[in-house]
Amino acid sequence: MSETFVRVALDHPLPTLFDYRCDAQAPVPGTLVAVPFGKRSVVGLVVEVSAHTEVPADRVRTIEAACSACAPLSAEWLALATFAADYYQRSLGEVALPALPQALRDPARWARLFAVAPRFRLTAAGRAALPDALPARAAALRRLAQALAEAGPLDAADARALHPKAGATLADWQAQGWVEVDTDGGTAFDGHAGATGAQEGAPELARAMRPAPTDEQRQAVDEIAAAQGFSPFLLHGVTGSGKTEVYLRSLERLFDARPDAQALVLVPEINLTPQFEAAFRARFASLAGDDSIVTLHSGMADGERARSWLAAHTGRARIVLGTRLAVLASLPALALIVVDEEHEPAYKQQEGLRYSARDLAVWRAKQRGIAVVLGSATPSLESWWQAEQGRYRRLSLSRRAVAEAVLPSVRMIDLEEERRRGRGSVDGISGPLAAALKARLERGEQSLVFLNRRGYAPVLACDACGWLAGCPRCSAYVVLHKSEHTLRCHHCGWEARVPRACPDCGNVDIAPLGRGTQRVEETLAALVPGARVLRIDADSTRRKGSAQTLFSNVHAGEVDILVGTQMIAKGHDFQRVSLVGVLNADAALFSHDFRAGERLFAQLMQVSGRAGRAGLPGEVLVQTRYPRHALYHALGRHDYVGFANATLAERRDAQLPPFVYQALLRAEGRTLDAALAFLAAAGEALAQVPFAERVTVYDAVPMTIVKVANVHRAQLLLESASRASLLATLRAWQPMLRALKGVLRWSVEVDPLDI
Repeated sequence: MSETFVRVALDHPLPTLFDYRCDAQAPVPGTLVAVPFGKRSVVGLVVEVSAHTEVPADRVRTIEAACSACAPLSAEWLALATFAADYYQRSLGEVALPALPQALRDPARWARLFAVAPRFRLTAAGRAALPDALPARAAALRRLAQALAEAGPLDAADARALHPKAGATLADWQAQGWVEVDTDGGTAFDGHAGATGAQEGAPELARAMRPAPTDEQRQAVDEIAAAQGFSPFLLHGVTGSGKTEVYLRSLERLFDARPDAQALVLVPEINLTPQFEAAFRARFASLAGDDSIVTLHSGMADGERARSWLAAHTGRARIVLGTRLAVLASLPALALIVVDEEHEPAYKQQEGLRYSARDLAVWRAKQRGIAVVLGSATPSLESWWQAEQGRYRRLSLSRRAVAEAVLPSVRMIDLEEERRRGRGSVDGISGPLAAALKARLERGEQSLVFLNRRGYAPVLACDACGWLAGCPRCSAYVVLHKSEHTLRCHHCGWEARVPRACPDCGNVDIAPLGRGTQRVEETLAALVPGARVLRIDADSTRRKGSAQTLFSNVHAGEVDILVGTQMIAKGHDFQRVSLVGVLNADAALFSHDFRAGERLFAQLMQVSGRAGRAGLPGEVLVQTRYPRHALYHALGRHDYVGFANATLAERRDAQLPPFVYQALLRAEGRTLDAALAFLAAAGEALAQVPFAERVTVYDAVPMTIVKVANVHRAQLLLESASRASLLATLRAWQPMLRALKGVLRWSVEVDPLDI
């Protein structure tokens, strides 16, 4: 009997597949297998099955187990992972395995994941006896009983979420004849047993209550629904124009035509998923109830994420809503992709596999021959250029969806003029902005103050000797967090207590320099007496679910002034916000990063769009020392088109993306000299690569923040007018890079956003 071998992809940087012997029937490609690798047992993905291997027989090991309970990943999904691996210059295993939930990458958890999970239901005796048998103050017991009564079969995991001692309680109720085990059973991921099914007539009711579409919305939905084959759309809609309504109606039309279809909806940040999920569940009530609408993001617990992923993989999930990692989910019936706020840098992974979820979404739509909708009020210049060239079909929403809602007026507060007239600011808040905040409070309206810098102050300083509080492990200053009385590095996480005196000269008069959201929150509480001030940033939303709670407080009208970073700038529909104040925007005007202006304009347009969404007159006040800057002029006119075309003309003259293609080689070493020497050797090796004459190589330079966590960093930029030449050069260059020594780590990033 001839032997059978499988070639397996492992999460390992070597660009090769690993051969293993099969004792039993060979698993088909796409199957997850547990294999020995060194002294460990790891999970790999079968890519090929063969009757031969070139590895010596004494070195070929045998697979330990195959995950037969999980349906194999499709050839289409393997092709997607293979494309991503080739384009982003990583091994197949470095793409495919991290794309799976952690629970599936642990062979020790397979049996538990796919075991038949007991599900409990009330008996007739239980329905009659339980309401009177429970103590009046036993809230957890009553929640458990109510879930059993309303949801039908309830699995053990959902029961434990309702009551910490659910196992013992259910066993007791079973002994009394009040509860029985559902003999139909089901795997641990057969759906949310606790969810209720849709009521008859719910779809019709949901559709009847939806807002009437504008003419522009109706036209956009009609064009998306009529699309045949691969159809990329750029939905350019001003803030508040109802892009979400276009997404919802497009999905309605899709499910009407194809009841078994799946849709993927991407959002840039985790904190946007709750409001999107609520909107989708309200509209698609007929789908809600099992696993038809699921979310996928990195903030989910392992089991929760595995449940959602498996629902998508098996086709039970009809709508998958997620952040960038969801673009690599297995979706066998995928028929429409939506990328909301497509311009957001958050769609680009900044560590490990540095992929762009937006770009992979477009490629995936092309692979399947379906429509992909990229929505934004401020599209990325790359997407805008694609539309200008006719490669994307542009759909426009030029007016706000609510008839009485208009775009807010935008006014610049000239800080230099305020100073010349002796009208100084109070800890960064100018007189006109303070007056506007007080006026909104008197009218019972909400205000939003935007500052894209968290913490109390960006640095602690000594006026006597010039000492600045720096991180001992990074070439960066540490941020003062006053409420916690700590100094914290936002790059490596190093923390220390605030010193009593300057460590260099002993001066006790050390003070914060600059301001962050914590300091602005404190200032506003004193400057606008009686105002309820709330701060939302990465520090105030560390706990799971805290962001959703804070945003709910804003929507409920329990906040008068909201202070925050970019977390509050996009996607949120604040109905009562009529004023937006912007602090410290000038810092990005003169950055060395050629994308800084584009990002600043997008941020300011997005945060401006939070004002005046429900018919209240909206106003945006931007504090600046450069009120005549062209970017601010375009912002005042809400003129994205003019800004985009002018910026694209500058990029064309300077030969910058999207008119050229770039890649970045980063090196990390114990010293800066080691990192630079590695990059110099890499640049010399590039001369031996075919196509290299079509690629421009720049000098190796230290990164802006040279040292992070005691590791020194440098970079080498490559550029070409031909994407094909650049990728071919990178493929040929990789073996030479692996042969070089002298650094801790190196990585290649294609289409870098931060240079």
